[in-house]
Amino acid sequence: MQSGTDTHAGPSQKMKLLVSIIATAAMVMGLFVGGTQVAQAAEGTQSTSNTSTVTTATKKEALKAKGKSFTIATDTTFAPFEFREGGKMVGIDMDLMNAIAKNQGFTITIQSLGFNAALQALSSNQADGVIAGMSITDERKQIYDFSDPYFESGIQMAIAGNDSTIKSYKDLKGKTVVVKSGSEGESYAKSIASKYGFTVKSVDQSATMYEMVKSGNASAVFDDYPVLAYGVSQNNGLKTVTKKVPEGSYGFAVNKGRNAALLAAFNVGLQNLKDNGKYDKVLVKYLGSSASTGAAKIKTAARASFWQLVKQSYPALLLGLRNTLIITALSFIVAMILSLVFGLMRVFPNRIVQFIAQLYVAVFRGTPLLVWAFFFYFGVPQLVGHAISNWLWISGLLTLSLNSGSYLTEILRGAIQSVNIGQTEGAQSLGLTYGQTMREIILPQAFKIATPSVINQLIIMIKDSSLLLTIGFADLLYQAQQLYAANFRVTETLLMVGVIYFVAISLLTLVANWADRKMNHR
Repeated sequence: MQSGTDTHAGPSQKMKLLVSIIATAAMVMGLFVGGTQVAQAAEGTQSTSNTSTVTTATKKEALKAKGKSFTIATDTTFAPFEFREGGKMVGIDMDLMNAIAKNQGFTITIQSLGFNAALQALSSNQADGVIAGMSITDERKQIYDFSDPYFESGIQMAIAGNDSTIKSYKDLKGKTVVVKSGSEGESYAKSIASKYGFTVKSVDQSATMYEMVKSGNASAVFDDYPVLAYGVSQNNGLKTVTKKVPEGSYGFAVNKGRNAALLAAFNVGLQNLKDNGKYDKVLVKYLGSSASTGAAKIKTAARASFWQLVKQSYPALLLGLRNTLIITALSFIVAMILSLVFGLMRVFPNRIVQFIAQLYVAVFRGTPLLVWAFFFYFGVPQLVGHAISNWLWISGLLTLSLNSGSYLTEILRGAIQSVNIGQTEGAQSLGLTYGQTMREIILPQAFKIATPSVINQLIIMIKDSSLLLTIGFADLLYQAQQLYAANFRVTETLLMVGVIYFVAISLLTLVANWADRKMNHR
C-alpha cells in the first residue's frame, strides 16, 4: 500500500498520539456522523460545474502515482454512491474511483468500513484516501485535503408515500421532521425550522430516518437529494414533495499534507472523465437518462416479494453468519485461556499477583467494548506509525477475547471459591502442593460449577460480535446493513437476521447443554 510520507514517532510523540486517539474518535463522531449520504431528486440530478484546478504542475505531480497501489476507504450504505450489488461494491463513487485509477495507471484496494470508520482509518493512516459522498466543508478542510468537487449536492424533503396532507414546508407547522446528525439536511432543516414552525429530530442512520417517517413517528425527512430519489426508485415507501435546494459539494479526501500525488491523480483523472464523457455516463447509470441536465426521472423498480428477498439475501447473510461464528469461536478460545490464567491469579495467595488480575478485570469490565474496538483498530496502527496486515480480524479477536475474558475470569474465580475449603485443607494435610491441589482437586470441580455461566457468556459473545460492524467487520448485522442500504427493505431484512441469530444461538445452546450434561454426568 502506498501511504505517502512515512511517520516514525519517538516515545514522547507516541504518548501524544495515544492521547489524541480519543479526541480523534470524538471529533469524527461529532463532525462527520452521517454527513454524507446523497440522494437524487425526483426531478433529477445535476453534474458538477467546471471547477477543475488541474494545471501543468498538477499533471506532473499526478505522474508520481502511476504504478502505485493505494487503499481507499469508503462507506457501505450510501446508495446510489456506494452500496453492494451481487456482493460487489458499486455506485457513483465506486465507478468514478475505479475509472480514475484506470485512467491514471494506479491500482486501488477498497476498504468498505462505514463513514465514521472510513474517516478514522484515514486519520490513522490505514487508508490513503476516502471517497464516500463526503461534503467539502471548512471544518473538514482543517483536517483533510480535498479534491475538486465531483458532485454538487442539494437538500430535499420527502414524506410517506401514502401521505397527502403535506405538499410544502408550510404544511409542517407543529410537526416533527427527522434528519441525519451532522448532515447538510440537518443544517438546512434547523435553519428554516422556526420560520415554518416544525421540530427537528436528529438520528444517526438514514434507514432510521426513513422508517420513522413510514411509521408515523416523523412527518417528513430532509436528506441529500440523490439518496432520497434513489430510495424512492427502489420502493422505500417515501415520496419527494419539494425541489432540490443547492447545498454543498462532494469530494475525495486525503490526510492533510499527505498523498499529494494521489490527490493530483484524482483531479486529473476526474477532468479526463468529464472531457471524454465517461463522467456523465456514470451519473446516467445511477441517476437516470438526463442526469446531467437536471431533468431525470428514475424508473421505479418492481418490488420483490418477501421470499424473493430471502433468496436474494441469504448468500450474503450466510457469509456474515460464518464470519460471526468464526470470530466468536476464536475469541472464546482465547478468552478461556485468559480466564484460566487470571482466574488462578485472582485466588493466588499473593497480593501483587491478585492486584494484577483485579486490574485486568476492572479495566475491561469497566469500559465499553466499542472503546476497545476503536482503540485496537484505529489507535494501535496510529501508535506504531503504519498499517498492520489482517488487523481487522486481529482487532476483533482482541476486542472480544479481552472483554469476555474479564467476565470469564470472575466466573472462574467464583467457581473456585465455591468449592468447599475443607477439600483444600484435606489435600494439604495429605502433602499435596498448592499447584497439585488446584490441578487435581479444585479446578475439575470448579469447571463443572462454572459451565452454565460459561455457556451464557459464549451466547453473549455471539451477540456482542455484532458491535464489530462499527470497524467494518463483515459479520451478520454488517451484511444486513449492506442489503437494506440497497433494497430499503429494513424491516424484512432485520427480521431475517433475527431469525438467523435465534436459530444459531438455539442450536449452540443445545450443543453446549448436551456437553454440560455429558461432562457433569447429569
